[in-house]
Amino acid sequence: MSKVICIMGESGSGKTTSMRNLDPKSTYYIDADKKGLSWKGWRKQYNKENKNYLACDDANIVRQYIKRIAEACPGVKVIVVDTVNGLMVADEMRRSKEKGYDKWVDLAACVWDLVCEAYTYRDDLTIIFTAHTQTDHDEAGYMFTRIKTSGKKLDKICLESKFTTVLLSKCVDGAYKFETQANNSTAKSPMGAFDQMEIDNDIVEVMKALEDY
Repeated sequence: MSKVICIMGESGSGKTTSMRNLDPKSTYYIDADKKGLSWKGWRKQYNKENKNYLACDDANIVRQYIKRIAEACPGVKVIVVDTVNGLMVADEMRRSKEKGYDKWVDLAACVWDLVCEAYTYRDDLTIIFTAHTQTDHDEAGYMFTRIKTSGKKLDKICLESKFTTVLLSKCVDGAYKFETQANNSTAKSPMGAFDQMEIDNDIVEVMKALEDY
């Protein structure tokens, strides 16, 4: 069973930047937002020549790539999908003229299946999904932050339930951090994995902390 991690946060909170210390030789980056990465020199690290970068927002193609990499590229130890919202929005836009309930069921199934399949691959593979967040407010003023989804069908499914580790990226006084446990959010991590509520936003350190889980 492969390991699956979700990094969620607002735009500009450091989700992509947290991937900066991954080894490009053993990482495959799927850029679903098609916006490039956010650190100096990334184009030399991730590109078509190195066969470790794909800009694609079609969820079905992304699923095929993940499956192919998992089965045929043992040297790849980490796959990043950045962001899952890029896949959802692109699918929604491609089907914008469709009407009816089936459209939203298909959209929910597409994302759900992508995450579920991620767990079925080899043990030495880690798949990281990034996601945008939305903060809801109720009448009493209570705030709650969760993964942003398209359509009420995915809201009911609760995408976070498919992950054992969901870290919330945020900027605190100019420092980029991961929130490791729920604090008016759906952030969570395995018991005992992290001693602190907030840690530096370095996915490599996160993966080290989760090695025994």
